[in-house]
Amino acid sequence: MEVDLTTGSAVATGSPAGAVEDCGDVPVVLASALTRRYGDGDAGVDALRGVSLAVVRGEVVAVMGPSGSGKSTLLHIVAGLDRPTSGEAFIDGVELSGLRDQELTLLRRHKVGFVFQFFNLLPMLSAEENVVLPLKLAGAKPDAAWVDEVIGSVGLGDRRRHRPAELSGGQQQRVAIARALITQPSILLADEPTGNLDSKAGREVLELLRTCAAGYGQTILTVTHEPRVSSVADRILLLADGLIARELGHVSTSEVMSAIDALES
Repeated sequence: MEVDLTTGSAVATGSPAGAVEDCGDVPVVLASALTRRYGDGDAGVDALRGVSLAVVRGEVVAVMGPSGSGKSTLLHIVAGLDRPTSGEAFIDGVELSGLRDQELTLLRRHKVGFVFQFFNLLPMLSAEENVVLPLKLAGAKPDAAWVDEVIGSVGLGDRRRHRPAELSGGQQQRVAIARALITQPSILLADEPTGNLDSKAGREVLELLRTCAAGYGQTILTVTHEPRVSSVADRILLLADGLIARELGHVSTSEVMSAIDALES
């Protein structure tokens, strides 16, 4: 089934607007030669200067680098929240630059899950109500078994009736992760998911992201300053001055820290 990006309805056949015709081997996320310039002339700033990447299904990729290196800009373009000055970005073979604003909104609703540094939970809703909110906004009826599965998988089976103020920071981020998973998105985008957590809760959130990839085949792209992401990421991309300066595989936390220090020196 595909989603009609004009109406938001599920359709059995046909390709979404801008789709690559044969998507069998297309990565979940594909970016090609992305540039992003803010401003004009001498006052212009090049946030990205030609970034390409591919993220395959079930892979956890972390983007790291100094402040101002272009990490958040890259994430926003991949999410369809910003448009590149040049280059192309795809989700599931759909070229984002070819979509109108309404189509981008529908694509994000059905194919992208978001986790932010600040949990963005609605305080008047329970944990479970926050989790199922994306489905209700999309006009879909939550499947009770899937809701139970997702809430249980993040370890909040006994906290589902609690409101955010009654939960710890780590528990609130778990609610946010469950909310991102509930629509079964093609890609989960996490922007500094441990940035507002203590060391223990941050470690647990990283481990949970790895569990989501292993258990559900969830594709995850995260921007983070947390070097311990090396314990859960399949790859780490180090950005500097709007370019991918280095790619790391399975390395230790100390090696990640050394690589980042080298970029900043």
